[in-house]
Amino acid sequence: MKSLTVLVAILVGVLISGCAVNPVTGKNELALMNVSVEQEIQLGGQAYTQALQKMGGEYPDPVLGNYVERVGQRVARVSHRPELKYQFKVVNDSSPNAFALPGGYIAITRGLLITMENEAQLAAVLAHEVGHVTARHSVQELQRSSLIGTTVGLLSALAGGTGYGELLTQVGGLTADLLSKSYSRDQEYEADSLSVDYLIRAGYSAQGAVQLQNIFITKFENGNNADWLNNMFRTHPFSRDRLAAIQNRIATRYAGNRNSFGLDAVDYRNNLGNLNDTVAAYELYDRAQEAEVNGQLDAAIELYHKAMQSAPDHGLLLTSLGMAYLRKEDKVPARRYLLKAVNADSGYFKSRMGLGYIYLENHQAAEAAEQLETSIKLLPTVEGTYLLAEAEEQQGHLPRARDLYQTVVQADRDGKLGQSAAVRLRSMSK
Repeated sequence: MKSLTVLVAILVGVLISGCAVNPVTGKNELALMNVSVEQEIQLGGQAYTQALQKMGGEYPDPVLGNYVERVGQRVARVSHRPELKYQFKVVNDSSPNAFALPGGYIAITRGLLITMENEAQLAAVLAHEVGHVTARHSVQELQRSSLIGTTVGLLSALAGGTGYGELLTQVGGLTADLLSKSYSRDQEYEADSLSVDYLIRAGYSAQGAVQLQNIFITKFENGNNADWLNNMFRTHPFSRDRLAAIQNRIATRYAGNRNSFGLDAVDYRNNLGNLNDTVAAYELYDRAQEAEVNGQLDAAIELYHKAMQSAPDHGLLLTSLGMAYLRKEDKVPARRYLLKAVNADSGYFKSRMGLGYIYLENHQAAEAAEQLETSIKLLPTVEGTYLLAEAEEQQGHLPRARDLYQTVVQADRDGKLGQSAAVRLRSMSK
């Protein structure tokens, strides 16, 4: 019995030493590993870059981007962790959603922005996401989940200067997991409570949080809103109880507050920049995407062209049109539109990768490598890495080509490109 007592004492000591402090509550939380603030920021930054690229890149309107950044920073300054270097971006994605990654990296989609009615509602969304960051909800999951091995390996790789292999596998897997993981009921309630506190501290009307929840109720209870069910409500579990909890927090803590700042709908619409003018264009874009999925390539190309009449300089539209022509094996218009896409938005991986493929097909290996290198820096993909390996092989850079093919094999061992890369490696070794 005495030995059992000693064993329990030892185990308790080990567990206590593996505790992390919640910056919001000040309480110790059980953790299989501790993630420092510096590591949190590093992880979040790597995942953020990939997440933005995977979701269509940033929406190309500096006016709107600055507006969202300004509102977000106003909320972040009064949070429990104002020292973090928060970033707030608008993602060029039609689905209504917002997400927060460790370290203060936050994004909101144009699909959610166009749904809201005033700045206080926008501030409520961003405050909620800031709450997830300040309470370290994503980090909590990493510290006590099956991702612990991946996280340890990733932190080690990043500290030592990572290569394409780690970016393709470890960072990519972590990014996908962080974006797809839904928060627990308790975590959502905590973020809701914090959003009310931060709204009030920032000078906004707390009614923004109530109005936002009422919008969610309408969307949630209307069975026709598949976009909401598959996006916002999948990663942010919703219930009427959340609205009641928010109303209760306002009534018990801020009953005397009558601030109405941020409720002006006209002011909000004016601050959305050109977003209002491109709604029709992106509705056509979404239809074109659906047509492509259904194998209707000609119909998709026609819809992309119509979309560009309203937004001719939007890189995502130009890229999608160029890639559609590429799938049709019509390289002349594909090259034209992909060049326009790169000129309109040099920071989107897919246009760079498509243009690199065209150069490779035209035996312009050096030009292809330049585009593909940029594509991989923006978002490491198996496809881009394989194409870059081909470009290096064409130029006679065989050691470099072998390293890249080996990376593809490791990342896609059972896939078509992984098997093809393995064949190329065997051929080069003869």
